[in-house]
Amino acid sequence: MKSVAVCTPSLTERQQQILKLIAQDLTAREIGEKLGISHKTVEFHKQILRRKLGTSGTVGLILVAIGKGWIEP
Repeated sequence: MKSVAVCTPSLTERQQQILKLIAQDLTAREIGEKLGISHKTVEFHKQILRRKLGTSGTVGLILVAIGKGWIEP
């Protein structure tokens, strides 16, 4: 029987930071202010996160992150 490797996307430290702040219900502007980056950069990171995690929205990002144990509910 073959074993199947589960592919878990690797997230950069910045992506992890942004994901945790998204889970705290902060807006892109608030996250940008907190991290010293523009809100457009935050939106870009959110887009990359959605693609990496296979979700289409913010709620999906949070649910995947909780499911993988990256953040606590």
